[in-house]
Amino acid sequence: MARCPLPRILSNGSAQLARSRELARTAADSATDVLHPLITITRGLRRLAAAGRRRWTETPKERRGALLFLVASVVLVVALVPYGPLLAAITLMAAAAWQGRDRSPAASDGPDESQTQRLKSLYEALVPYFSAAEDPEPLYSHGGAWDKAFPTYAFDGGGRISQLVVRYPAYFTDGEAEARARIEHLLAAKSGRGREYHFTWDEEGNQLTVGVLLPLPVDIAAQRFVTTPGETVLGFTDPTRVQRTLPVTLGEKQRDVPPVVWRTGLRSTEPHLLALGQPGSGTSTLLRSIALQALQYGDVVIVDGGGTGEYACLTGRDGVLAVEAGLAGVTASLEWAATETERRLIAANQAHQAGDPPPDDTKRPLWILLDRPTAFTHLATADGRKDPQSLLQVPLRHGRPANVTVVVADQLDSLDALSEPVRQHTRARVVLGPATAEQLESVLGAPPHTTPIDELPPGRGYARLGNGPVHRLQVPATPNPYDDATPDALCEAVLDLLPPRTTPADGETIPEQDQSEGEPERTPAEGKPESVPVAAQAPESEPEATPALTKEPLGNPGPVLTKEK
Repeated sequence: MARCPLPRILSNGSAQLARSRELARTAADSATDVLHPLITITRGLRRLAAAGRRRWTETPKERRGALLFLVASVVLVVALVPYGPLLAAITLMAAAAWQGRDRSPAASDGPDESQTQRLKSLYEALVPYFSAAEDPEPLYSHGGAWDKAFPTYAFDGGGRISQLVVRYPAYFTDGEAEARARIEHLLAAKSGRGREYHFTWDEEGNQLTVGVLLPLPVDIAAQRFVTTPGETVLGFTDPTRVQRTLPVTLGEKQRDVPPVVWRTGLRSTEPHLLALGQPGSGTSTLLRSIALQALQYGDVVIVDGGGTGEYACLTGRDGVLAVEAGLAGVTASLEWAATETERRLIAANQAHQAGDPPPDDTKRPLWILLDRPTAFTHLATADGRKDPQSLLQVPLRHGRPANVTVVVADQLDSLDALSEPVRQHTRARVVLGPATAEQLESVLGAPPHTTPIDELPPGRGYARLGNGPVHRLQVPATPNPYDDATPDALCEAVLDLLPPRTTPADGETIPEQDQSEGEPERTPAEGKPESVPVAAQAPESEPEATPALTKEPLGNPGPVLTKEK
């Protein structure tokens, strides 16, 4: 059966559209050239009318009568003079044409003297790196022409370079990271310090494009982001690095910003996260932001190694299973988390073998947030106890199928003190605060395409999810609402996101004690929910009473949280 040819309108429709678009553009340009005098006179009449209205409003009320009489007299004289109206119309058109002329300054053909000197100095600095003695026609030579090496350039209002395209010879080793780093460091130093530059290498065209990045927004407070279950907003980045935006609220305004979204759950390739930074860089702020987002759909266990009460606002909240700052409580909580991970795996495996869907108690996400866990390593070693980091092996290794997510935050100089499972299974990485290029590459696994700077606001750094690109990151402002130095607006934003206080599930109340025993009487309202999973808690004086992890399968797993010792 022979094929019918496509209709002509479908076969060459794109060509006709392009031709029609070109004809429309040509007609518009011709009409603009023909009507240019009329456009100029109309613009001038509008400016003259605005000037007259402004003069009338500026005139005091007691003088407006005299001004109106003067104008009427002039109009009467012009009307009585021979050819007066014609001369007045010609004069008005001339004044309108003069007022409506294009007053924009003419674009300069080239850079001024200071800009030329800056480009020359930059060209001379690149000569030792882009020149060779064997080159018969060197592109870079002392005293050479810089305009051939810099085909495109732009300057900001301060006279510093904002964009630059650098051509380099083909024999330059642009495939080596060290050679690239030298050129990037030189360009950043010569173009102006204190700014972040983005470098784009075009190996095929032998060109390097240098651009100045705008500062990331630091005024975005904690709020409910438009995300789905399993998505966590780590912060915000440049619009050229991601293809998604989120609506955020800034006071009474709303705008769209590009986020760095971390996906967790069964289909995630980066189920756990490691955040490192200098003191005061914002790692605790990042953990609070993650905790507030995780509490929408799951439960949270928090380990505070700093001991400064950064997470006191989460104590006793609905969904917060524990907020621990002591070695015994931390050990008990992590042992319970490991046991809970095993219980979820066994329950899900039994359901899969029976052909049933997984139980509902295995679908609810469980988040384990640890702030400075290396502080407990030293305490455990001095006290002769087990390192709490060793209890993270089961949640880290088997947490993804059990909907268990581990987030570890510590200082940058404590990277070597972290256990091997933590460094091996945390494929999502975040570095906050000032850091060298070597430190960024060792933590993230790849160097960023921007130049790091020394002074950064809190919560500012870099993020990399798995094998993806390195993003600039600005964490949403999520401070401790109980800190007196925190602005009221930010405190209210965090307090509005906190879940309500937890009430006992069984409805039990604390019995009143005998006043003769010397203990103060407590009302049921004063009783606080237990912040530690008591099923795994043991007193500090008897560490051997803590139930250890066993390899025996849990035949009949009980409830996650109980009150039995």
